[in-house]
Amino acid sequence: MIFMQLQETHILYLSKLDIILYYSPVCNVYMQNTSGRLYVVGVGPGHHDHMTFRARQVIEESEIIVGYETYVSLIEDLIQGKEVYRYPMTQEVDRANQAIDFAEKGRIVSLVSSGDPGIYGMVGLIYEILADKKWNYQDGIHVECVPGVSSLNSCSALIGSPLMTDFAVVSMSDLLVPWEIIVKRVEAAAIGDYVTVIYNPASKRRIHQLKDTRDIFLRYRKPETPVAIVKGAFRETQKIVVTTLEKLLDYSDMLGMITTVIVGNSSTFNYNGLMINPRGYKSKYDIVQESTKTIS
Repeated sequence: MIFMQLQETHILYLSKLDIILYYSPVCNVYMQNTSGRLYVVGVGPGHHDHMTFRARQVIEESEIIVGYETYVSLIEDLIQGKEVYRYPMTQEVDRANQAIDFAEKGRIVSLVSSGDPGIYGMVGLIYEILADKKWNYQDGIHVECVPGVSSLNSCSALIGSPLMTDFAVVSMSDLLVPWEIIVKRVEAAAIGDYVTVIYNPASKRRIHQLKDTRDIFLRYRKPETPVAIVKGAFRETQKIVVTTLEKLLDYSDMLGMITTVIVGNSSTFNYNGLMINPRGYKSKYDIVQESTKTIS
């Protein structure tokens, strides 16, 4: 392998098998052909306070905004005067191809997702399409995934510290993944004692999936295992319930596409409505020091 020192901290690696990238910490992007730009942007949970600086920066730079209509509405005040293309749900392939087409014509495009586009988001589909089109870094359109705050981050921040040990993430949506495969993944998480984050727990069409999932967990965990249900985290419609695995289905009115469920593991406990998942410090340390044991 051959390498060239470009600047003090910039190295370009060259070989037949390498993808050639020059990373610039100044603008936080991979520099390549800039005739057209496609930003796949995570706008976070919904409130601008939780959107990254980079997300706002590329949205401002973009001439065109493409996205699911609900996600576009989250940034309405940031996209005045731009070309905006809003899509209904389930038209992911259409919006991905349109965003790529615009970039290939030399336009600057932001394809927006809520949360993080790399977690059940649009960037995977973008790269699948580009791979089929034989796109490459050297002379293809510029593509950048702009990460955002995902639901697992925003929801856990609201309910304590539920993700302090190993955790699994699973979606109940079986539109693209067979339910039989999802069941295997749920059972693996339950057997492995993973704290489990559940995306898309229910919809008008999906009714039995969350019940089946809860029944699987009840085979391996106590009925009183803490469970959090968070609907619309950091939005005006936000609702939070911390309950138990046994009572999860009692809150069916909160379950939907903007709801996330977090199921605790065998060490998770509920303290004054907070889900706490111990990291393990108590096994090695006296975590409450003498001077702080009594707080008046």
